[in-house]
Amino acid sequence: MEAVGDTLEELWISYNFIEKLKGIHVMKKLKILYMSNNLVKDWAEFVKLADLPCLEDLVFVGNPLEEKHSAENNWIEEATKRVPKLKKLDGTPVIKEDEEEEN
Repeated sequence: MEAVGDTLEELWISYNFIEKLKGIHVMKKLKILYMSNNLVKDWAEFVKLADLPCLEDLVFVGNPLEEKHSAENNWIEEATKRVPKLKKLDGTPVIKEDEEEEN
């Protein structure tokens, strides 16, 4: 991955039985990551995506982590808390509520 880490902007790796995101941090220009239907099951792996400074569009549906939290109705909230730069998650625009306006 190091060979393309400075230039790659899109990575489509759905349906690849991926459990771990080791080495993803080298993708400094990655804006779009489609990795649906893989095997990522814990937040420790998911938070590695926060190390990608340009990531704004993520498709993660079909991973055990997403399925568990979608069933609990807190997937978008929990995922965007851990990767706050996302603008789109699973095809849905991320709308951030301004906490100051709520007070």
